[in-house]
Amino acid sequence: MKYKLSILVAVLAALPTLSLAQIAPTGTSVVIKEKGAVRSVDSVVMQGRIIAIDQDTRRVTIKGGSGRELSFVAGPEVKNFAQLKVGDTVTMNVIQSLALELKKGGHELRQRVESGETISAQPGQKPMGGESMTVRIIADVTAVNRKTGMVSLRGPQRTLDLKVKDKTMLKDIAVGDQVEATFEEATVISVRAGKPAKGAK
Repeated sequence: MKYKLSILVAVLAALPTLSLAQIAPTGTSVVIKEKGAVRSVDSVVMQGRIIAIDQDTRRVTIKGGSGRELSFVAGPEVKNFAQLKVGDTVTMNVIQSLALELKKGGHELRQRVESGETISAQPGQKPMGGESMTVRIIADVTAVNRKTGMVSLRGPQRTLDLKVKDKTMLKDIAVGDQVEATFEEATVISVRAGKPAKGAK
């Protein structure tokens, strides 16, 4: 299931490219290997600070630690817009996971299944939102090149040529096998109140 992305989610997704982090984007990567299966997980955290808000036009301007600014109009899908304040910190957390499982001599039908979930702020809360998406694909192995690390997978819609970094992963794969690939991505956007101005009560 594909989530409805708020304008806030869509804009913040571009922050790494635009160097709009209040703190430099930080990330971690983990790879877990088992016989006939491998799973990789990547996570990234990014931040930006709100420097201007136009309540009438719903235009918000975010500034990152590099000094770059980005201005955008938040649509009606951004809930509790009135709760946003100049100085608030916007944080985006993204986690991506890819799991591959080998099915020796598999005879399942090639397929692609998508599912997902969304969350949003409750009344009175700071604007926040999240989405998760899962895509599961079963594909046939149609070619394997252990020398180049290339494997061809025929899915329900098209054939994909993948280059595997760790060539040892191909030693047990043969034409006629199947691979079950599960891709998961979760994105959470949250807003934290900024520090009050000096002298404010």
